[in-house]
Amino acid sequence: MIINALNGLVYGSLLFILASGLVLVYGLRRVVNFAHGAFYMLGAYIGYSVAIHAGFIPGIIAAAAVLIAVGVALDLVVFRKLADRDPLVTVLVTFGVLLVLEDFVRTVWGTGNYAIDPPALLSGVVQIAGAPFPIYRLFIVFASALMAGGMVIWLRYSRSGLWVRAASHSPVVAAMCGVRTNVLGPLVVGLGAAFAGIAGIVAAPFLSLNPSMGAEILVMSFVVSVVGGLGSFGGAFISAMILGQIQAFGVVYLPEIAALLPFLLMALVLVVRPQGILGNKV
Repeated sequence: MIINALNGLVYGSLLFILASGLVLVYGLRRVVNFAHGAFYMLGAYIGYSVAIHAGFIPGIIAAAAVLIAVGVALDLVVFRKLADRDPLVTVLVTFGVLLVLEDFVRTVWGTGNYAIDPPALLSGVVQIAGAPFPIYRLFIVFASALMAGGMVIWLRYSRSGLWVRAASHSPVVAAMCGVRTNVLGPLVVGLGAAFAGIAGIVAAPFLSLNPSMGAEILVMSFVVSVVGGLGSFGGAFISAMILGQIQAFGVVYLPEIAALLPFLLMALVLVVRPQGILGNKV
């Protein structure tokens, strides 16, 4: 029971890291970014390529740096120019970006599965409730908590974070007050892409790498965002933790319908509270 709960916490932590990028971008740009899963996949492959030569930490840094650049470019080329278009246009374009990046990964790394070992310091196990539990999975929980804490501190106490919060509520009013929203856009999208890339390389020792991994995790990250409330970090955290436990216990006790449980939860939330757990009703 305890090990299942810990596995759910690990999976929920990974979902939260990934969904945080979606929440951040949607909060400012009001864009549902279907390329987010591709960022996760690309970060995993870039981090893997660097990690096998230079080490795991340089792999994380490389994944974050490259994905920041990709996110900034996406905002300048796509989100800014399509700001006044029908949202469906942006959704289709970002889905196209997902397909392009998947083909890029297949061309560079091939279609096979890759695996990477955790760092030697994190490769052992600890005894929890009389059962062995990998130290690396505890590291995923720690990394998620660290990123969440850093995000909260940045949004609440830094000047740029306050600008992002203001622009998320009303970009026009924020611009009238002197906030440079055109600068915040690339910053936020780049940071959201970096979160996805970091989630990819952090998950690499936990899950295998393949070109379709982005599309697979993208669905779950959207479920987290919808259940928690689009644009709500607190809601995304609660939703990710709930879905992590549903996944962990569902696979053990309800294996026949385990894959459907997250979607059943989403349907229930949309019926009872359409704005999500902590989302604002509009």
